[in-house]
Amino acid sequence: MMKVRTLLTAFAVAAGAALATVGSAAAAPTTDGGVTPYIVGGGNATQVYSFMVSLQSTSGSHFCGGSLIKANWVVTAKHCVQGRSASSIRARIGTTNRSSGGSVATGAQVVTHPSYDIALVRLATNVTQAPIVVASASGATGTATRIIGWGQTCAPRGCGGAPVTLQELNTSIVADGSCQGISGSYEICTSNPGGRAGACYGDSGGPQIKQVGGAWQLIGATSRAGNSSSTCATGPSIYMDVPAFRSWISQYAGAV
Repeated sequence: MMKVRTLLTAFAVAAGAALATVGSAAAAPTTDGGVTPYIVGGGNATQVYSFMVSLQSTSGSHFCGGSLIKANWVVTAKHCVQGRSASSIRARIGTTNRSSGGSVATGAQVVTHPSYDIALVRLATNVTQAPIVVASASGATGTATRIIGWGQTCAPRGCGGAPVTLQELNTSIVADGSCQGISGSYEICTSNPGGRAGACYGDSGGPQIKQVGGAWQLIGATSRAGNSSSTCATGPSIYMDVPAFRSWISQYAGAV
């Protein structure tokens, strides 16, 4: 988790490159095209996140993250799944190892938002892992958050493949003005601690979470870099504000 924001399935969405795919080999971070951003500057997960999803090809190659919000519904970034058929997507859920453990389910339906970088994947079967609650609101500037993902853990694009072990990084919400091209009503600007940690390729679609009453709640889905650099963690990252899309999500997945 290079902490460059798995986001980035597309460094892009904003910068034009998706941070989405990292795969097993070393290549393009999760962000696009297989680019799945890794969290740069993070560390191995300190717990099992039952709701954490690795979106993979049918061969098991990781390309993006996601969050289980219902027994058979995953929220992720639009750029992660756009152009992919549901049956070509495999989800591994509730493990810190992207190649083993947890539950595995195949996609049955992909729903993309018409205007923003957020999407839903309906799974063909229910899984037993506990989904995450969508927060009532993302929070004010300064809110402590955490990002998790299997994005590349080195900052330059294409510098390495997806880590096997889930990565995590403690972050915070920063002022919208710190992120270029952000839509403040629907997106979250998230810090890059120390100026060198954050989401990276392969992290795209993965969760940004905060603690409420001792439990994790979902506030964001990794989208893109908040600056124009293709090198991860050189600036804040942009996450889709999941609570802002509650009504849209509920149209398909039911109340969240």
